This record gives sequence, structure tokens and C-alpha cells, in this order.
Amino acid sequence: MSPITTHILDTSQGRPAQGVSVTLSRQKTDGYHWETLASRTTNTDGRITDLLPDSTMLEAGIYRLNFSVGEYFAQLGVESFYPKVDICFQVQNPEQHYHVPLLLNPFGYTTYRGS
Repeated sequence: MSPITTHILDTSQGRPAQGVSVTLSRQKTDGYHWETLASRTTNTDGRITDLLPDSTMLEAGIYRLNFSVGEYFAQLGVESFYPKVDICFQVQNPEQHYHVPLLLNPFGYTTYRGS
């Protein structure tokens, strides 16, 4: 499994958000620029478990997941407020697994560090 994984639950529908484009980036040492590491799309269970190759060794630093949620809601024909959701998080121990879920609805979202 990838050292960084995610999943999206559409709380307004009570089901996983399938087909959402997600991009993972790492902040460069200058603190301003980002390096794109991977881009994937959520599966039928709203998950991305193969964001990075299993053998990837993370580096300590700041990472960002960018979720293109506006496109997801547009495909459902649902008006939404957020076109994108960016979740920035810190990897302090590169040997650990980082699971970053997104609980989503058209006018709000929340996240947490999962397991």
C-alpha cells in the first residue's frame, strides 16, 4: 500500500465519492513552491490506495492533497461552494503510514488523520 492514502465520503449522499481527481504534492525547501508527486482518481469505494508506489520512502516535510471536488459535484448536477479542497499536512515520521480522509458535502468538508 502507498505510504500516503486517502478516501472521500460524500456525506450529503451517504456514499463514497467516486471519480474525484486528487493530486499529491510536496512543499519544496524554499517554502513557497510545490513538487507534484502523483495524480490519481478515486475508485468506486472513494479510495486511492496506490497514490505512490509501495516502495516509496517518504521524506519529512509538508505535503498537500488537492481534491477537484467541483468537477465531482458538477457531474452529479449539484451546486457546490468549493471547486477544490487542499489539505496540507506534515510528515514528521517518514516510516509511518499517512491516511488522510475527506468528509465532503457541497457546502463544507472536514478531514482528520486516519489509520
